[in-house]
Amino acid sequence: MNQDTPAVQIAGLNKTFGDNHVLRGLDLTVPQGIVYALLGANGAGKTTTISILTTLLKPDSGQALVAGFEVVKQAEQVREAITVAGQNVCVDTILTGKENLVLIARLRHVKQPAALADSLLARFALADAGDKPVGTYSGGMKRRLDIAMSLIGDPQVVFLDEPTTGLDPSGRREVWSTIKDLSSQGRTILLTTQYMDEAAQLADIIGVLIDGVIAVEGDHQAILDAAGSADLESAFLQLTEGDAK
Repeated sequence: MNQDTPAVQIAGLNKTFGDNHVLRGLDLTVPQGIVYALLGANGAGKTTTISILTTLLKPDSGQALVAGFEVVKQAEQVREAITVAGQNVCVDTILTGKENLVLIARLRHVKQPAALADSLLARFALADAGDKPVGTYSGGMKRRLDIAMSLIGDPQVVFLDEPTTGLDPSGRREVWSTIKDLSSQGRTILLTTQYMDEAAQLADIIGVLIDGVIAVEGDHQAILDAAGSADLESAFLQLTEGDAK
């Protein structure tokens, strides 16, 4: 990917499910090397956007490029350039943490899968649990392992769809720390969330998705200013109130 090429570029994206017009001419640009948080209420279209960007869903109209590749016409190249961790953690709870990592490394034809697994376990603070069945892990540990697995193959763009859904406060902090670590290494991350405090903690840029378009965009202070609020929760409620898409 050319250094000047946006990691994600969306222009006029539309998607309808029956009578439900979820995306209404969505425009969005994510520069390389930042964390972009797509903020919105439940049902706002966050997951629909991620599904289109990761080639799991086709838009009705408009264009979306990821790592410089068009998501419909160049879907294979997009899939080679990205990774995605969805709302549901995709780990095998019978296998150990190391076995999960080795399995994915072998499927992706990565050299020295065992050494890579050990490196990722250490990097994600899971080394002590690496030989234990994943079924014994906490929610935060499972999510960290899920993200570690998604990084095998060195993807250019990382998509995290509501990465802390269902986690307790301790688990959320663990995942936040992991995302901050990835960000410090210059990874491009697009994450979706319905938590204003999460977006404020993690994102360089926040885009608030309302009625199928980005209604407000900027850093977290800009979002507070747009809502006329000094309180994160109140700002989110004020901006997204009535959005049921």
